[in-house]
Amino acid sequence: MILRTVALWVSQSTTTGKKEEENFMDRHGAVTFKGNPLTLVGKALTVGNSAPDFDLVAYESSGMQHIRKTDLAGKPALISVVPSLDTPVCQIQTKKFNERVASMGDRIRSITVSLDLPFAMNRFCGAEKIETMRVGSDYMDRKFGRDWGLLIDELKILARAVYVLDSKGTILYEQVVTEVAHEPDYDAALSALEAAT
Repeated sequence: MILRTVALWVSQSTTTGKKEEENFMDRHGAVTFKGNPLTLVGKALTVGNSAPDFDLVAYESSGMQHIRKTDLAGKPALISVVPSLDTPVCQIQTKKFNERVASMGDRIRSITVSLDLPFAMNRFCGAEKIETMRVGSDYMDRKFGRDWGLLIDELKILARAVYVLDSKGTILYEQVVTEVAHEPDYDAALSALEAAT
């Protein structure tokens, strides 16, 4: 009886492990940092995929808040993903998108995602007058990073990427910036967002 129970547990563990492996495959060399190849954890998302659900944390005027995929529903959305708002390229990316989506007003939703702590993200936004875009942190479990295929295994931070979703959460545009130290293609992302409105 004990052997049968152990065999069943091992069988279930092996099956579960295979499913997790399929869902969270490693993609070595998917991005580089200053020319050095890095591994992204998770499956790459492409145009036409339904964006995975997420639950990010933000520190806003009313305190700690959750930002979920459902909060973006009903309008096209821009999701700007950065490694850390404490770095110059990430700051530039966030400021540029904030400035450029402002003219679209309430026709769209926009968010910057990183692994920075929510308090640090809020402090950056206050200092830099980031008022159009919300910021959400994946610091609690890195689930956004894994589910979106953006977690850099070696550094445990997110890769640089931009997504545009339609009002139902389908990916219309995606760019994972292959060299993490480079900026994304702002014009292409914003053209896709404008076309979706």
